[in-house]
Amino acid sequence: MLKNLTFEGVGPAHTLALDFKPRLNFLTGDNGLGKSFVLDIAWWSLTRTWHRDGIATPRQDASRSSIAYCYEGSTGDFAYKSDFDHEAQQWSVKQSRPAIPGVVIYAGVDGSFSVWDPARNHWREQGETAAPARPRSFDFSPDEVWNGLHFGDVKIQLCNGLISDWVLWQEGGKPAFDDLVKVLDALSPSGVEKMQPGEPMRVGDSVRDIPSLRMPYGQDVPLTQASAGMRRIAALAYLLVWTWREHQLACKRYRIQPAREIIFLIDEIECHLHPQWQRRIVPALLDVMNALTGSRDVPVQLLAATHSPLVLASVEPQFDNERDCIWDFDLVGTEVQASLYPYSRKGDVNAWLSSEVFNLKEPSSVAAEEALLRAREFLRDVSLQKTPLTAEQKGTLLEIDSALRGSLSDVDSFWIRWSHFREQKVGIA
Repeated sequence: MLKNLTFEGVGPAHTLALDFKPRLNFLTGDNGLGKSFVLDIAWWSLTRTWHRDGIATPRQDASRSSIAYCYEGSTGDFAYKSDFDHEAQQWSVKQSRPAIPGVVIYAGVDGSFSVWDPARNHWREQGETAAPARPRSFDFSPDEVWNGLHFGDVKIQLCNGLISDWVLWQEGGKPAFDDLVKVLDALSPSGVEKMQPGEPMRVGDSVRDIPSLRMPYGQDVPLTQASAGMRRIAALAYLLVWTWREHQLACKRYRIQPAREIIFLIDEIECHLHPQWQRRIVPALLDVMNALTGSRDVPVQLLAATHSPLVLASVEPQFDNERDCIWDFDLVGTEVQASLYPYSRKGDVNAWLSSEVFNLKEPSSVAAEEALLRAREFLRDVSLQKTPLTAEQKGTLLEIDSALRGSLSDVDSFWIRWSHFREQKVGIA
């Protein structure tokens, strides 16, 4: 499990230090403040590979740049401070073999995935020429998730891809298909709208069989034509099943013990998902390994960037300050700062929206927020006034009233206070 990251001279801030909890770790804050960057560095720290093209670039205003990290591995804690070598244009790595962090999965917001499997990927030691050639990690573009992944100049088939494997597993009655059905069920948006496989079908003139989903209205729809949210969940379900299945097969082949933990890194976990799904996705992910293994013996650590109050509200019944945390990223002046959010149950999604996590003054439209701000300021200025309103003040009141009527719901609680005040001052009920 990843314990901490510390940056100096790299990323959105001159210095940044983050301590992680063993289960749920949410990264919140406005766009462009470094949440995805933290996930990229977490992936590199755990796997020694980069999720995207290129590597983390030092700040131009920094005299030195370093990344320090610590994670709990198979043989204890592994800590290292990496310095950037400007001449070699790369980050230093500890030459001794690091501890195994477990299986690491990174789901990108663009539909890409990266998987690091200690049984199938390899940290080659310097001068270790006898070790078999293995990919440093499995890095899937969105297309490769669906159509397969190859390795090396000879194009070794690493993964058949979702379309081929799904149909192969389903038509062959493979145990992997049973696992896929279980994971899809665990990740479904509700007890009514279950994600269930339909029969494979062909699309157009192509002879290729395509997986399908059975819709709540009884029709089978080709997965390639399903909604963006369904495709994202289907891809996640497939990669989880494929990763765990291939990990178990590799462990048997190489006669090693299976991983004892899984680390999920997910960028914008709510991407493309309906609110029904947003408030279920995190609890569902915690249950996925139970669906795959039939036990809860494989602990899961989640690092997820999110902009969704529904995601945070969804974990309130399970949130444990000893195992879970929220890191809130803010721009203070010209400097990005990350601070642990003092968690408390809000009980309401609107309360999350107006909390310091999302910084909305009102959980409403911009027009309603501006109207409410003017109304509250006006109430504060004239509520203790003993004399009748001036003509100018009456005009301002009617202007604010019009703005409120054009932006607030008819049942908004603010109407109780405002209507009473308006009736007192200008006689309009």
